[in-house]
Amino acid sequence: MKTTMNRRNLLKGAAAAGVLASPMLNTKTLFAQSGAFNWKRFQGQSIEVSLIRSPRGDLLKRHQAEFEALTGIKVGVEDIPEQQQRQKVVIEFNSGRPSFDVVHLSYHVQKRQFAKARWLAEVGGYLNDAQLTPAEWDRADVTQRGLDYATDDGKINSLPWSVDYWMLYYNKELFQAKGVAYPKTIDEIVAAAAKLHDPANGVAGFVARGLRNANVPVWTQLLLGWGQDTTTGNPPRLLTDTDDAIAAARVYQTLLRNSGPQGVAGFNWNEAQSLFAQGRAAMWLDGVGFAPPLENRERSRIVGKVGYGIFPAGPKAHHAAMFGDGIGIAAGSQKKEAAYLYCLWTTNKQMSNRLLQTGSGVPFRRSTFNDQATLSALTVPKDWADCVRGSGEIARAALPVIGPVTEFRDVFGTALTNTIGGADPAAELRRATAEFRPVLERSEQG
Repeated sequence: MKTTMNRRNLLKGAAAAGVLASPMLNTKTLFAQSGAFNWKRFQGQSIEVSLIRSPRGDLLKRHQAEFEALTGIKVGVEDIPEQQQRQKVVIEFNSGRPSFDVVHLSYHVQKRQFAKARWLAEVGGYLNDAQLTPAEWDRADVTQRGLDYATDDGKINSLPWSVDYWMLYYNKELFQAKGVAYPKTIDEIVAAAAKLHDPANGVAGFVARGLRNANVPVWTQLLLGWGQDTTTGNPPRLLTDTDDAIAAARVYQTLLRNSGPQGVAGFNWNEAQSLFAQGRAAMWLDGVGFAPPLENRERSRIVGKVGYGIFPAGPKAHHAAMFGDGIGIAAGSQKKEAAYLYCLWTTNKQMSNRLLQTGSGVPFRRSTFNDQATLSALTVPKDWADCVRGSGEIARAALPVIGPVTEFRDVFGTALTNTIGGADPAAELRRATAEFRPVLERSEQG
């Protein structure tokens, strides 16, 4: 016999189950009334995620089915190259109707911009809600460095995901063939690059980003060797045409112009990675997340030959450049809670351990480096993990926390690219400083 389910029967069933029934009753409120966290609370929903194409994004995609099974939430992912993703999300946020619920953001570029425009949903309340954040996520395990990155004007607008220290990748085979030791100073990097540079045999002594905008972190990493940032004070004042800033730019010019590959002015990290992985560069300066492709026999000709070095000291200081990535929720999303669960999963202990284990990145968590199961199951060389740990001990932020970071990188990136072509670093930095100063001043007035 067919049973007809009407509102009265539903109410009776709910009452029998001890649940307060109402016309607004749904799965969300049922779980809310239980007072406990439940991964299935928003099952049946679908969310869209915007990721930067990187080993970190690859890790999320590789384990996506796990999240979907855990939560019952369907995930659609778009992952595109870094600069295109940054441009695309800004266009979509400005439209007022972003196509994504979750966004991968780079704190060192987008933190102030996103906060000022209020493009991200605040998650501090979610973190304090036991029904939305499980105890095992363990907020106390997240480093203060990560929480500081995620916080703006006292509001937590995202969850800290991955910290990116810069290191010096080097080809041990090429170093040994020329009898060159790993450099201990920036001056020794320049000398080693000159000795290892062998264009007749298709080998560059040094490779790094020469492309406008993308190249600025190379210069700021060098500048940290003089113990200097690019801005100071509040409101921020530029320090981009000091003697030390010019000295760092001259090193940048020397390395890429004299010891770099042909066409390096058009290189972003992906072109540099490809060159290095083919054994055609002796040194490569960039972030920590590139061990997986370099140790992948299908993508690299130098598996087992890669050295992972803490960036050498400069004349006045010894620092590794530090950048950070987060995962946040679009303020305009209609599925904020489901999106938040994805952010929780991305940054939980298991995924954080996987991030380090695969060499895809370094989580903002204290426990990961003490997890022996993770350390014993590294899929990348232990030298990489040792380099990461050591870099963290001398890490320092390498880009200013200002609103117009993209414009900063465009203006000074143009100056740096010009030096590869032979322009005078001092003249270029003075011109760029004069050009950017009013942009920075206007941003502080807004």
